[in-house]
Parts: sequence; C-alpha cells; structure tokens
Amino acid sequence: MSVKFIHKANSRGHADHGWLNSYHSFSFASYNNPERVHFGALRVLNDDVVAAGMGFGAHPHDNMEIVSIPLRGALEHKDSTGRNEIIRTNDVQIMSAGSGIRHSEFNASKTDDVNFLQIWVFPKKRNIEPRYEQKTFSAADRTNRFQVVVSPEEQEGGVWINQDSWFSLAEIEAGKAIDYKLHKPGNGVYFFVIEGGVDLDGQDLEKRDAIGVTAEESIPVKAKANTSLLAIEVPLVLN
Repeated sequence: MSVKFIHKANSRGHADHGWLNSYHSFSFASYNNPERVHFGALRVLNDDVVAAGMGFGAHPHDNMEIVSIPLRGALEHKDSTGRNEIIRTNDVQIMSAGSGIRHSEFNASKTDDVNFLQIWVFPKKRNIEPRYEQKTFSAADRTNRFQVVVSPEEQEGGVWINQDSWFSLAEIEAGKAIDYKLHKPGNGVYFFVIEGGVDLDGQDLEKRDAIGVTAEESIPVKAKANTSLLAIEVPLVLN
C-alpha cells in the first residue's frame, strides 16, 4: 500500500456563514489550497451543517457527479428535472449534472440542523442527460463489512455513478479488522472517518481524519473504537 497523504480533521478548510458551517477536504469556494485540489477523480468532500429551515437556493451545475450522504437530520432536494425529494440518514443521493441542471438543497426541518457530506466526482462521460437517484440502505448490512452505496453498475447495489468509482460505508466494532478490496486495478481510495478511529495499515486516524492511498488488491483497516467509515474509490488518472 502506498499512502499519498493524510488529511487531519483540523487541517481542513472552514467556512462559517452562520446558517452554514462547512469543512472542506479539498479546495472549495474561498478555501484555496494548491496541494488539495483533488484526489484523482474526487474533486470535493464537504462536511456541511445547515441550520434549521435554511439551505442553498437554486444554482447550476454541469458535468459533475454529486453525491449527498446525510449523517444527521433530513435534506430537501429540488431540481430542474422536476424532482422534489427528502433524503435522510441511511439514504444516499446522486445527481449527475451532465449537460446542465439547477437544484436547491434545504434543511427539511424547521427545528433541527442537518449534517451531510456533499461529494463531487469528475464524470467519465461528459454532457450526458442529467439524472437523479436515491436509495435507502440498511445500516445492519455494513456491520464489520463494507457496503457499496455508489457504483458504476446498478447490479452492484449502489446508486449509479457516471465514473469507475465506488463509495462504501462500514460500521466497524471496536477491535475488529476488515479489508477493503479494490474494485478496479489502478484506482485509489480516499478513506474518511465519520466517527470513531481506525488503524489503517499502521496509520492512526481519528474522527473526520482522512487518508488517500493506492494499493494493488486490498487495504487492512482495524477499528480502535466503534467506527463509521466512508471509502471513496476513484480513478487516479482523469480522462
């Protein structure tokens, strides 16, 4: 295994707009770090907390795969394809912006905040017809194993992404060890610790820490505490 970098939680970009408290793993908006622009096809990972009743008004995107994963609360999505959906904890949403789409995202609650991960991946094919998909996944199916929630082939169980990319979630019990097995040779994996802490092949990671790695076949992960972990596998070379 080759470790490309480690992103400690306190080294992320940060913006507090009052209604929005956002942490950026990669350069985004006013956070510009030339050493953190992207990891292969992975362009953005924002850890957002949106206040009750607030959100992002309608705005455009094109040629980007945009994944939203709620960690707490509920998020209301509207877009120019006519979709109006609510996504909650254990849901995963993807929007292929393709040739162009407008959307808005608002906290669906008037009393509680919402915390979600918004992740952008460069597409494999440009200017496809914009599309939207969301699925609900069972947390029990990722206990001490990786559960695919985003994949390039629908039969693999994840929401479909226009890229040779796989997102997997795991809930690992303290002291347990599991292996992440790459789906495609030559890809890299960005591991993001949602909660807890892991030893990832000798590297200690705590809550909201991340690491970018490459490996030939598999990557060993051992939980130091009860841990929620996200693995984002992407091509390292852009088309």
